[in-house]
Amino acid sequence: MKLAKMISITFSFILCMSAASVSAKVSPEEAAQLGQTLTPVGAEMEGNSSGTIPSWTGGLTEIPPGFEPGKADLAPYKEDNVLYTIDKNNMEEYRANLSEGQMAMMTTYETFALPIYPTRRSANYTDATIGMINKNAINTELQPGGNGLKNFIGLYPFPIPKNGTEVLWNHIQRNKGGSWSRKYNHVTPTTSGSYTAVTMAEDYSDRYALEDSKTNKDDNLIFYFKQAVIAPARLAGSVLLVHETLNQVKEARRAWVYNAGQRRVRRAPQVSYDSPGTASDGLKTADNFDMFNGAPDRYNWKLEGKQELYVPYNSFSLDDKTLKYKSLIKAGHINTEYARYELHRVWKVVATLKEGQRNIYSKRVFYLDEDTWAILVSNFYDGRGALWRVAESHNKYYFDAKSVMPTVETIYDLIGKRYMANGLSNEIPNNFSFNKNFATKNFTPAALRRSGKR
Repeated sequence: MKLAKMISITFSFILCMSAASVSAKVSPEEAAQLGQTLTPVGAEMEGNSSGTIPSWTGGLTEIPPGFEPGKADLAPYKEDNVLYTIDKNNMEEYRANLSEGQMAMMTTYETFALPIYPTRRSANYTDATIGMINKNAINTELQPGGNGLKNFIGLYPFPIPKNGTEVLWNHIQRNKGGSWSRKYNHVTPTTSGSYTAVTMAEDYSDRYALEDSKTNKDDNLIFYFKQAVIAPARLAGSVLLVHETLNQVKEARRAWVYNAGQRRVRRAPQVSYDSPGTASDGLKTADNFDMFNGAPDRYNWKLEGKQELYVPYNSFSLDDKTLKYKSLIKAGHINTEYARYELHRVWKVVATLKEGQRNIYSKRVFYLDEDTWAILVSNFYDGRGALWRVAESHNKYYFDAKSVMPTVETIYDLIGKRYMANGLSNEIPNNFSFNKNFATKNFTPAALRRSGKR
């Protein structure tokens, strides 16, 4: 197979521009490409020249027979077979389409391999989402320093981005399902592979998806999030509440925690940046959640262009209810026999820590799917500049939400030889419930107190 090279950006003005230098909306003439040469969300409509990436033809629109809302989705691509597998023995042949982190994982673990499947561009977009995108394209601008958005509504602020910060905001403000509840497990296996599953319950709502969105006047708020630990007993009862602010330099993220032992609600200003993630054994930071979240102010964000990369995609098998955790969770990494990787075009953004700023990661490299703006693969570097951690977001299309969203996220520590797998739902009958009728009152500190249990 001919190796794909780094390909040029469709628009030359995108290349290597800093977030501080450009924050302008695009012209109506540029925006007119959306739905023509570009998909409604700004991806290239056409496939690649070799035919290994197909053209976008509307994504998944037909619901599989037997599908029931709230139940496990039926895999729509069961007829697909593995085309080839990339591992330590042949990775040099595919180097141009692999990240440094993926190659490091193959070098570290002989059992880490990427089963490559045909590329399926499954993302689609509702008329309401397309309406938001078209307005944002010609109206939305970055706030000074990239720490917020002006004239923005709903989803996807920059379908034709000009710099790395705009690309990052597309990830932060992508379609994440509107409003939902879910229950899932996460695990942090030891080096031998043993683990204790931690069960979490979460409620989420974008501001625009609230039942009372028209009367919610909190203009600096983008979503509400509540996370409770259900098991094991030693951790159960603690609850985290987040009001995610748009400009977190102007107003820091509002966060509260309910402490089950004290039966008290306290403000939690530490839930940001590189503070430890909930029950993560130190393997994940607060801003590792959803691959990246929070304020971008501590980094310089450089857009390096587009390339073709093997990324986790259409990962329906990882949600298979017949798959038990003991078969999936192994020493060092998940059992990639159940994973699915495809060749997709991705945007590459490199974040380097600003002088005088603090974070445990001196550099981060992100690869964002052109069809969803989701970060699918990322590499994290320590203070010495050495590759430290590798993260992957295994996504799938959720028919209930009409959205491509993560199913399992993994973050691998190459130094400690441990990892965390988040979002496991194989042993949970109905993990997601979409289209919830949440209102602002469901996400108050008082509601947090009521939901907490000792």
